[in-house]
Amino acid sequence: MIEIHEKLVVDKQGNPREVIIPWDEFREIVEILGLDLDDKAIEDLHQAKKDREQGNKDAYIDLDQL
Repeated sequence: MIEIHEKLVVDKQGNPREVIIPWDEFREIVEILGLDLDDKAIEDLHQAKKDREQGNKDAYIDLDQL
């Protein structure tokens, strides 16, 4: 589980307005959520999901072949 060391920025009334987190923690969140993937990688993941759902085992490579 990721630990986040955030700093909360509030307005004059004490309402939360922004959160500041360390850069390394931000990058880890981006990676976990897959926000760092380009369009090709996202397309490949969608195709892999489709292949899996359709039982298309020919679309996969055995781990021994890697």
